[in-house]
Amino acid sequence: MTQATPVTAEARPILLVVILAGLSALGPLSIDLYLPALPRLGDDLGGSASLSQLTITGCLIGLALGQVVAGPTSDRLGRRRPLLVGVAGYAAASLLCLVAPTVWFLIGARLLQGAMGGTAIVIARAVVRDLHQGAAAARFFGSLVQVSALAPVVAPLAGGALLQVLPWRGLFAVIAGLGVLLLIVVHQGLPESLPPQARRGEGPLALVAAFGKLAADRSFIGYALTGGLAFAALFTYISGSPFVIQEVYGLPRLAFAGLFAVNGAGIAVAGRIGSRLVDEHGPARLVRAGLRIAACGGLAVAGSLSLGLWTLLPGLFMVVASIGLILPNSMALALSQRPPRMAGTAAALMGLSQFLLGGLAAPLAGLAGSHTSAPMSLIIAALTLSALTAFRLTPHPPPTPQHPEEPAVPLSTP
Repeated sequence: MTQATPVTAEARPILLVVILAGLSALGPLSIDLYLPALPRLGDDLGGSASLSQLTITGCLIGLALGQVVAGPTSDRLGRRRPLLVGVAGYAAASLLCLVAPTVWFLIGARLLQGAMGGTAIVIARAVVRDLHQGAAAARFFGSLVQVSALAPVVAPLAGGALLQVLPWRGLFAVIAGLGVLLLIVVHQGLPESLPPQARRGEGPLALVAAFGKLAADRSFIGYALTGGLAFAALFTYISGSPFVIQEVYGLPRLAFAGLFAVNGAGIAVAGRIGSRLVDEHGPARLVRAGLRIAACGGLAVAGSLSLGLWTLLPGLFMVVASIGLILPNSMALALSQRPPRMAGTAAALMGLSQFLLGGLAAPLAGLAGSHTSAPMSLIIAALTLSALTAFRLTPHPPPTPQHPEEPAVPLSTP
């Protein structure tokens, strides 16, 4: 394999944020670009609203499973090689989605697409832990959130616009093309962040033991569950809102895309605020603040069953925007307790909780059909309140100094 082009010290920080944010955005891009086409997709392939939403669930479960495999693999082999394989596979799986003859084939192709995209997400997070921890990691994760939040802002608008000139299958051709472009950028611009001396050398049994050790850590599991429940609320909104906004309340497709973009912009703004405040207040206080905002938003969404759009839209904005505070800081709290050689495994377990809970919650929003907002509203309220409860029950260890035996390593060109 050819060597990556060296990145200058001056350009590296900005370029690194852009590349890692692009990798982190593969999940939102895989879902958000085709959201406006979800009702049309179901009609074309003969699937119900709930069955159409299973195409989201398939992608989310794939994202979870892909991370479980890729995270530990990158701890052993380094970040770069598994990442290149994952991004290439993502582009190929997107082409399978394009030619899907049935909704069940599409669900399977989305599962594969998600698994390949999960490789990119988990390795991007592990690279951050290779280089940073504590408040510095929270700031970097916040920067990723700000940039990758452009995906849910731009993707629905772009999807709605593209649907004016393309069938829904054309959206997957666009996604495949973006995957190829990202593969080229990663190959040329992302050096290895985990040198051989910092990698894990153990076999499969040690991997099982590592997962068991993380699963027994109440603090780690608490942070993972907090982020996972908040993420599940977000994806309940993502899967349910196309039907609730367009069919229950009768807003046109472009209006829905605009509302979706405003909520996505809220994530970026909250992430920016969090990055500025994390040094002064610490990640734990920012997570707590985000969870309180999300819980208030969840209650407002539940109140919309009586009050309609007057509480639904502000409530959804609060739930979605709070992710910009909750996710980067909960990830920093969880991963900073682990040395770099465990970063991929820890990030995989966190990703598993997020995407598995999101995948389980997404189809529930459509169980009662596409003409009521009750399932989406009640599930979002329950998940946001559960996330706040989980965080309150989590023991919060004091910040630890950087592991002296495994310092954060500089980027190196393979």
